[in-house]
Amino acid sequence: MSEKSKKIAALIEPFHGQELDARYLGYFECFNQGRFFEAHEVLEDLWLADRKGPDGSFYKGLIQLAGAFVHLEKKRPSPASALFKLALGNFENYPAIHHRLDLKKVAGQIGEWLEALGAARANGIELLPRETPRLGLEK
Repeated sequence: MSEKSKKIAALIEPFHGQELDARYLGYFECFNQGRFFEAHEVLEDLWLADRKGPDGSFYKGLIQLAGAFVHLEKKRPSPASALFKLALGNFENYPAIHHRLDLKKVAGQIGEWLEALGAARANGIELLPRETPRLGLEK
């Protein structure tokens, strides 16, 4: 087992045996902790298995969303903005709530982040939101 695989296994371990895939749940745990690169990593395996399947674009959009914040951490606003927009595009063909994620709410959040990013770039303000972005699953 590679070091990357061991790290991912450790990140998703607490989520095994739950209703949703452990990698999916691990994504949200990492994302909500501001561990955006790790969020991308834990979901990538799930996406690779289904990239041509019915949830391929959905998982790709979530990976792009985390990737946008990785770019913001590295102070690269243009790639971040592009990934936010790609994520929105990948969510378009899914229902308002998909796998317990309120995509309408997420789209609104992405819109706010894009707006803030535009203002930040114009004013030279810090690129990352003051508070760690959070995504929640519906019950």
